[in-house]
Amino acid sequence: MIRDITLGQYYPAESPIHRLDPRVKITATLLFIIELFIVDNFPGFAICAAVLGAVILVSRVPLKFIMRGMKPILFILFFTFALNIFMVKGEVIWELGFLHITKEGIRIAVFMAVRLVLLIMGSSMLTLATKPLNLTDGMERMLSPFAKLGFPAHEIAMMMTIALRFIPTLLEETDKIMKAQQARGADFESGNIIRRAKALIPVLVPLFVSAFRIAQDLAMAMEARCYRGGSGRTRLHEMKLKTRDIVAFILEAAFLVLIILEARYF
Repeated sequence: MIRDITLGQYYPAESPIHRLDPRVKITATLLFIIELFIVDNFPGFAICAAVLGAVILVSRVPLKFIMRGMKPILFILFFTFALNIFMVKGEVIWELGFLHITKEGIRIAVFMAVRLVLLIMGSSMLTLATKPLNLTDGMERMLSPFAKLGFPAHEIAMMMTIALRFIPTLLEETDKIMKAQQARGADFESGNIIRRAKALIPVLVPLFVSAFRIAQDLAMAMEARCYRGGSGRTRLHEMKLKTRDIVAFILEAAFLVLIILEARYF
C-alpha cells in the first residue's frame, strides 16, 4: 500500500499540461480547490469531474496511475462517509437503536466523499505534471512580491518543494525497512488496529535515521554545488508566460465564473 501513494511524484510525459508555466498550474490547482468548496450540488460536481477528466486526458497521465494513489485514503473516505451518514440530523429513513440514517446525512456524506476524491486527484495533478525544480521556481516567483516585506520567498518555496519531493523517497525507505524486518520475523498484518500500530513502532527509529542521512546527503550536495539561497541566483531557463499560458489562465477564470454562477442560480 505504501507504494500506491503517488503524492509528490512526477510523471514524465510530453503533453500541453506538462508544458504549461508552473505558475499557471499552481493557480489552477488553488482555483480548483476553491471551486470544489463553492459547489453544493451534483451538477456542479459533475462539471468539476468532467473538467478534471479532460485535464487528465490531455496530460497523458494514465488514470490507473492516478487512481492507484487513492488506495491509501480509502479508510479516510469510508470513515468520513460513515461519520456523516450516521451523525447528521434530519428526516430519518432508517433507524436501529441509537444509529439512524437521514436523507440529509446521505446527501452530505456523498458530497464529502466526492469532494475529497476530486480534491486529491486535482492536487496530485500539480506534482504529476510539474518537475520539482519548476515547481520551486513557480512558487518563488509567485511569492516574490512578499520578499520586499522580508518574507523569505525562495527559502519557503524550496522547503515546500523538497518536502513534496521526498515523500516518495521516504515511503520507499519505509517499504524497504518493513520488508527487512518482515524477513526477520516481524508481523505487521495480523491482529487489530492497535496491535498493528504498535508493530510499526520499531520502524520509526531506522526511518528517522534514514531521513536524517538523506537530509545530510542533500545538504552536502547543495554545498558542493555552491548553493547560497535565492539572492543573486540565476536560472538556465527564465520563466515567461506564453500564449498557451494566457489561454489556460483565461479558461481557468471562465471555469471559476461558471462554477459561481452554477452554485448561485441552479
